[in-house]
Amino acid sequence: MFQNMLPFGMSQQLGALPLMPAQAMTQQATRHARRVYVGGLPPLANEQTIATFFSHIMSSIGGNSAGPGDAVVNVYINQEKKFAFVEMRTVEEASNAMALDGIIFEGVSVRVRRPTDYNPSLAAALGPSQPSPHLNLAAAGLAPGAIGGTEGPDRIFVGGVPYYFTEEQIRELLESFGPLRGFDLVKDRDTGNSKGYGFCVYQDPAVTDHACAALNGLKMGDKTLTVRRATISTGQAKSEQETILAQAQQHIAMQKMVLQAGGLNLPVPVIASVAATENPTKVLCLSQVVSADELKDDEEYKEILEDMREEGGKFGTLVNVVIPRPDYNGEHVPGVGKVFLEYADNVGCANARTALSGRKFGDNTVRAVYYPEDSYYNRDFTALKS
Repeated sequence: MFQNMLPFGMSQQLGALPLMPAQAMTQQATRHARRVYVGGLPPLANEQTIATFFSHIMSSIGGNSAGPGDAVVNVYINQEKKFAFVEMRTVEEASNAMALDGIIFEGVSVRVRRPTDYNPSLAAALGPSQPSPHLNLAAAGLAPGAIGGTEGPDRIFVGGVPYYFTEEQIRELLESFGPLRGFDLVKDRDTGNSKGYGFCVYQDPAVTDHACAALNGLKMGDKTLTVRRATISTGQAKSEQETILAQAQQHIAMQKMVLQAGGLNLPVPVIASVAATENPTKVLCLSQVVSADELKDDEEYKEILEDMREEGGKFGTLVNVVIPRPDYNGEHVPGVGKVFLEYADNVGCANARTALSGRKFGDNTVRAVYYPEDSYYNRDFTALKS
């Protein structure tokens, strides 16, 4: 839930005159179209820094359609979840802000999106729904005509990053091959610490394969970088899985030899055979991620759903997210406590499973397994045991 719901900028701070009742009604009616969701905020961000930054950037790119003054009216921030709702003066300025997705704020590439309560059909009558084509995005460090952020077919996965490397150091390494359109270092949302991997997109798509070839396998401190296109073919994914399985089998064989040399004759674990028989699907089931109590609150549920959409969308084309909620009357609901991510293909699902399985979520370790598609499409969430 929001930890700080105080709006940034009261009337005396902004130099604005008090709103008349009719004006206040208009403001309320257009608020859903004037608000902008900003996710992935840096740890030290607050209402003041967010408002100042976005007002300055909007002015720099020529996005202030309402004339001189600050484009940002209010900021509502959730420190715990690292996101904020930024309220603009006008609907048109909010639409112009959509061009800022992926902009670097305090060294972090932030997500700029529409909030979940945005209603396109209602907003269409209030003002433009798309950014102005005349914005000077180059002034904000964004490529004109390009989609900001780290989405797209030329998205690169960067793994094996030492945890003590700063975002600036990683960005500097990546930019040695060309300017970036976006870079997103994935961080733990509770601590703000790096999770050791991220995603980037170059402004020039021709750089993508060259950078992957040069950086993949590079030694960085005590780790080795894994740098490849985020959307890999099924054959590549299968090859990687076979390599991991072979390494696990070799490790088990060595353990057995050591134990037998010491006079112990223990059975070989069967983990490898279980991994070999698991069939990839387009649906991933996550457990140990959410609790029934968290899902009871409507606002908390919306936040969790939005977080899962954003996180799951990093690994492939995400079709849907299903999070079963507990029944208010106390009746048993199958699948409560699990999250189901449906992808457009097996490759995206495999990418998500590799990245999410074993990740720490609070005090729990996330379990990510493929879920039978027929059961999922029939809304049968009992196919797997917890």
